[in-house]
Amino acid sequence: MDIPGDEPDLDAEIARAQSDIAAGRVIAAVDRLQTLIEVPIYDHRLHYAMAAALGAVGDPEGQQSWLLDAQTFHALQAISEQADMARFVSEPNYALQIGEQAYSDGKMGLASAAFGQVAPLPGAPFNVIMRWGLSLLHQGRIPEAITAFNLAADTFQSSMAHEFLLYACFFAQDGVRLHAAEARRWAQLYAPAPADRPFANPDLAGRKLRIGYVAPTLLRSQLRQFIVPVLEHHDLASVDVFIYCADPATETGIRATAVRGIGALSDVDAASLIAGDGLDVLVDLWGHTSGGRLGVFALKPAPVQAAWINYVQTTGLAAIDYVLHADGTQAADDDELFVEEIWRLGPIAVPFRPGERLDPTPTPALANGYVTFASFNHPARLNDATVAAWAAILKGRPGSRLLLKYRYFVDPVLQAAVLARFLGQGVTAERIVFEGHSTGPDYLKSFGRIDLALDPSPAPGGTTSSEAVSNGVPLLTLRGPDFYSRIGTLRLEPLGLHQLVAESWDDYVAKALDLTEDLAALDALRAEIRPRFEASPLRDEAGFTAILEVAFRQMFERWKTGA
Repeated sequence: MDIPGDEPDLDAEIARAQSDIAAGRVIAAVDRLQTLIEVPIYDHRLHYAMAAALGAVGDPEGQQSWLLDAQTFHALQAISEQADMARFVSEPNYALQIGEQAYSDGKMGLASAAFGQVAPLPGAPFNVIMRWGLSLLHQGRIPEAITAFNLAADTFQSSMAHEFLLYACFFAQDGVRLHAAEARRWAQLYAPAPADRPFANPDLAGRKLRIGYVAPTLLRSQLRQFIVPVLEHHDLASVDVFIYCADPATETGIRATAVRGIGALSDVDAASLIAGDGLDVLVDLWGHTSGGRLGVFALKPAPVQAAWINYVQTTGLAAIDYVLHADGTQAADDDELFVEEIWRLGPIAVPFRPGERLDPTPTPALANGYVTFASFNHPARLNDATVAAWAAILKGRPGSRLLLKYRYFVDPVLQAAVLARFLGQGVTAERIVFEGHSTGPDYLKSFGRIDLALDPSPAPGGTTSSEAVSNGVPLLTLRGPDFYSRIGTLRLEPLGLHQLVAESWDDYVAKALDLTEDLAALDALRAEIRPRFEASPLRDEAGFTAILEVAFRQMFERWKTGA
């Protein structure tokens, strides 16, 4: 929009406001920005700056409101530079084409703006609403994503959309309780209690225990590094192992008694097939994740059913008897959060077999002259408490950098939103480094650039944290108040690295600063990480599998005796 008269030097004014915010002169920054916005000048940078200022004065609701406006204006500006805006606002199919391209490119800010042109309208297709929700989720815009998934679930009575809603709950305020309630609601809607199925499983004396594992794929997913060590160490002289996957052709070389495809079968037919195998224990490895088959478990095809690995939350299904956890995640409110009984396996809940690794490297700060903190986690995990703690660490360690690496961090809208949130905590843009997805040697080399990996909370990293530790990178985590926020401790305490587990956010910040104060000591700690990992229970694949088999036998015996 053209403004009559003299226009302010917008770049200079925004830079001054940002400098004021970083220096703590927030009221001056707000006054400066308010004057500019009242002109009015429709520039997303002003809105990002105002969001930062409101964050600095402790107004999270105001910050969020301005941030959402900034992201919308920014995305529309970016779209206008490559598209016909008249068609964008008047032709739904054209807007959806732009959204699909942006989604494919990992630019979720642009994608959500494009899908948002169509998804909220009456009659919007299911896949458009879901794409809208996912593009919001991948920016960490959790309340909006939950709204979108609720819309899809309610409009189409879709169990799948409801499962995406469950995933979004992981990252919401009070997420474990919100998830627990929604999981129970999912079960009531889509997995009612089945009629009792008669089982004739004989005593275990003189026969093998029969175990079944269910997942769409074991070898072509994040499960591989966790489940393959167990499958390779199952004692097939004393147990039979059945795999139920989408397509057996994807599981070539897997070690099992039998591999059966259920991808083309209905839940009823899959349950009938599984029941015909006469299993003693059936284990879900996937949970409420796309491609999962919890509907099969609801039909109770085995006398004992358990959930494990990919889903540590409650499934909500009364038909699942147990969920497998480690000792270290135990919290006071576990029982009220779970429909299932929690069965604890000891110091770890699953082993981890690292893939290809490079040789260990010294802590990079010794050569760089500055400390690099890093997180390779999904942007949805960057809640306000985590951002505040990481900002406090950066301010306490002058010259340090924070590397945020994930495929969606290529998005300029996401980058700007993250920078505004950090600026609101007094950290300027040059302290934050964004990187997108990488694979193979490039990904492995990234670990050699990290001095200290930072775990978010209360939604810690999973596979990402395991990869960091297995590659010799010190990881700092927080023991949160519930089972989910304590998962990070399982990557450290079994290694004897208790000094890397913080008991509060203040302790977390203090530990990060203490650890990076003496670079020689940090380097000495780094040299211990991989050897400790290799000597830990996480690498005792045979020992863990033996524990798991005992647990399954005990579960079955409990069922058999009615205990």
